[in-house]
Amino acid sequence: MSTEVLAEEFEVLESIYPTELTKLSEREIRVDVQPDDPVDGVDELAVALTVEYTDDYPDALPRFSIEVQQGDLDEDEIKQLLGELEKVGEENLGMAMTFTLVTHLRERLSVFMREREERIRKEEMEKERRALEAEEARTRGTPVTVESFRAWKIKFDKEMAVKRAREEEEKLKGLSPKEREEYKKAQTRLSGRQLFERDRNLGTLDEGLAEEDAVSVDISQYDRTAMDDEDDNEELVTFSDSD
Repeated sequence: MSTEVLAEEFEVLESIYPTELTKLSEREIRVDVQPDDPVDGVDELAVALTVEYTDDYPDALPRFSIEVQQGDLDEDEIKQLLGELEKVGEENLGMAMTFTLVTHLRERLSVFMREREERIRKEEMEKERRALEAEEARTRGTPVTVESFRAWKIKFDKEMAVKRAREEEEKLKGLSPKEREEYKKAQTRLSGRQLFERDRNLGTLDEGLAEEDAVSVDISQYDRTAMDDEDDNEELVTFSDSD
């Protein structure tokens, strides 16, 4: 490699990358590389491409390395970029290839950023899908099975028993000792007739009566109805003197 050829290439590169190129030695340069097409909402990427020219350049590949300056590239991605640069260099043997290498690197960084954008979009969609599923599960509730219903019924019965006991206690507090005793005796009556005598209004019978499927019958009312029917029948039978 003649120094004249390399000097000419450095001159061209410095005109193209006036702020990005740094000359490290007579045979080594560094070019700061950023994507051609940055993507909003994605962390920026920037790398430094170091190129060391050999005696056989441009008929042989230069030695190059990549250093991440901004953003995040894992080892596999860096290895992929170096492999691609080597392939591009081999396709351009015999010609000044540094500009071509930098151009390819800029394009590939743009591709990486678009891939990151797509990955972020999919992650957000998946997060939203899971949130919707969680909300649907919350509003839909737990399916009822025989076992879950029995467990609920036991818990419900206990809660209702405690509630009734508290209400009973509050009710007894407002009664005199005599009234309290009479109230307790009244609660032990189990027949429908006795319960009916406590309350003449069938529409306001105690819930416990309905729950026990008890049926109250007013016998006196039944007797009066039967007697009324007999009286009506007697009035309907008449005798005619004409016969």
